[in-house]
Amino acid sequence: MIGHRGAPRAAAENSLEAFDAARTQGADWVELDVHLTSDGEVVVNHDPTYPDRRLIADTPVDDRPAGVCLFAEALNRCGELGLGVNVEIKAVPIDADHHTEEALTAATLGIISGACATDPEWRERLLITSFWPVTIDRVHAIAELATGWLTFDCSDPEDLARRVRDDGHAAVNPWDPLITPDVVDAAHEAGLVVNAWTVNEPARMEELASWGVDGLITDDPALARATLGF
Repeated sequence: MIGHRGAPRAAAENSLEAFDAARTQGADWVELDVHLTSDGEVVVNHDPTYPDRRLIADTPVDDRPAGVCLFAEALNRCGELGLGVNVEIKAVPIDADHHTEEALTAATLGIISGACATDPEWRERLLITSFWPVTIDRVHAIAELATGWLTFDCSDPEDLARRVRDDGHAAVNPWDPLITPDVVDAAHEAGLVVNAWTVNEPARMEELASWGVDGLITDDPALARATLGF
């Protein structure tokens, strides 16, 4: 059970409170998103802009809105809660802050490296994902961490699984409506983990579980737990 941006139905998404709520609701992991500020700090936010439309990449960290946490703070809180963390590195080509991608990736890995130095078990409780293959290829090349593709394209399950595996990644995170038994089977035959996002309907949770999906990324971990009887 992976809380999507924490537990956004219980608290503001990607906030420390949302991660607390996800744990209370029975999540094993949370998924969160990171961007880089103008002064090189990594913050947890889904969009490249804040709600007031300021671009995060143009805004100093001390000027971020209340409730937006640092990635280091989020990682520390999740460690205290015993949660694994799926870190989605943003700044993909369609984002206004794409020019920060390399620096964002380096800064994110620097924070993770510090956490792993303090607690080596973090390496088993992290998955780094992106829609931009260059990012996760970069992560895979310089860090001993599990990496995975986020994707909207499952049109050829065997080719998808082969490409992810051959690039050395551990997981594929497809958009839920695109997942079929063939997608799951091809990924598993390639030795990959399959995490579906974002799954909020009980019937779909049961269907995906019956196909052997490994992780459900959901806005409602409590509902998922109740539905699947965990």
